[in-house]
Amino acid sequence: MHRRRFAVLSLGALAVPALAGRAGAQANWPDKPITMVVPAPPGGGTDLVARVYSDLLSQELGQQVIVDNKGGGNGNVGTAIVARAKPDGYTILMQYSAYHSANPALIKDLNWKPDDFTGVAMGAIGPHVIVVAKKVPADDLKSFIAYAKANPGKLNYASVGQGSVPHLGGVLLNRAAGIDLTHVPYKGSGPATADLVAGQVELMVVTPPSVSGHIRSGAVKALALASDQRLPAFPDIPTTAEAGLPGFILDGWFALFAPAGTPQPIVDKLGAAMRKIAKMDVTKQRANQLGMVLKDWTPAEMDAFAKSEVAAWGKVIRDNNITMD
Repeated sequence: MHRRRFAVLSLGALAVPALAGRAGAQANWPDKPITMVVPAPPGGGTDLVARVYSDLLSQELGQQVIVDNKGGGNGNVGTAIVARAKPDGYTILMQYSAYHSANPALIKDLNWKPDDFTGVAMGAIGPHVIVVAKKVPADDLKSFIAYAKANPGKLNYASVGQGSVPHLGGVLLNRAAGIDLTHVPYKGSGPATADLVAGQVELMVVTPPSVSGHIRSGAVKALALASDQRLPAFPDIPTTAEAGLPGFILDGWFALFAPAGTPQPIVDKLGAAMRKIAKMDVTKQRANQLGMVLKDWTPAEMDAFAKSEVAAWGKVIRDNNITMD
């Protein structure tokens, strides 16, 4: 009896240093560089938002935050890397809304699931803008719809990948407007935007960061903003309702996630740093330039929102019989 009691006490004593070590690691976090994985190529909206935050996060946390682009597989390559990463706060994910919310409903045997992550903070939300190539003989949405109806099946729309919000947005635009645009998927917004500017495709539904410079330079034409209000960054772009297509609202978002199981004190510290940065004038100015909206959300609010998006987009995909084919 005494020996068994001694053994139990000894095991308990051994556990104390282990618990203290974990607590100490959390308290000292971060004590080495952090990798922020972007599951998309450089130059797109996810990459731009990641770089808005990365340098300022480095300053706030006292350790370098390194942006690591891991594009491929419709965002699943980079996403899976973080899903499998040790949940210690040193590998985090700047995620694009469609990758997180649509891929689970679109892709069979996905090598990650939304529950592999915990929400940390909203980076930015961007209503999608409908843009067309400069060569397209239409300067407003109504005239483009008339042009598309006169040329069924002859016009193409680009997306940043199968199952992306621009892909789904194109499907919904076809149905809402009664037109027949052909989907052309690309590996990221960089190459998709390049072909739009070159006139290889006629239309794209995309978040403003990917095309803001091209809109301002006149390299592409913005027909409407899929939102219920105009953006301060682009006050001359009408909403879809103003342009003659009421009810066509499409938002995309870029948010920070950590692997599930990351200690809450680390999630809270990272979330607090993100929220502090979002309130800085330099961040607000950059978001305005990109046509994005910032949200002051706690990790719990971000996590709840992400779960609601997975459910909402899953329903859209099933109701419209959208596939990866």
